[in-house]
Amino acid sequence: VQLQASGGGLVQAGGSLRLSCAASGRTFSSLRMGWFRQAPGKEREFVAAVSRSGGSTYYADSVKGRFTISREHAKNTLYLQMNSLKPEDTAVYYCAADSRVAALINNEYNYWGQGTQVTVSS
Repeated sequence: VQLQASGGGLVQAGGSLRLSCAASGRTFSSLRMGWFRQAPGKEREFVAAVSRSGGSTYYADSVKGRFTISREHAKNTLYLQMNSLKPEDTAVYYCAADSRVAALINNEYNYWGQGTQVTVSS
C-alpha cells in the first residue's frame, strides 16, 4: 500500500486546513485508516481513525469537535478537515493504513505515508 499525504501549510490560529491522503496498491475499502501527528521534540500521537466502511470514527480528545476524518472510496482518498486550529496543532501529519481487522482504538498500523507539515501561527 502506498500513501501520499498532501494539503499541509501555514495557517493562522482559528483557521482551517484539509489534509488529503491518496491510497493505492490495495482495495481502499479493505483498509482501516488513520491520521497521526508528530510535533518537534515529541513522540508521534494518534489524531483520528475511520473504519473500513467509513461508518465509524474515533478521535483524540485534543481534536474532538474541531477535526473531522472522512474517506471517499470512489477516489481512494482519506481526508482530515481541521477547523479552529491552534498553535499546538503544529506538527507533521501522517496518514496510516492497516489491513488487519482491529478496533479503531488500536493504534497499530502497517502502512504509513510520508507526512505533510502543518504550521499554525499565533
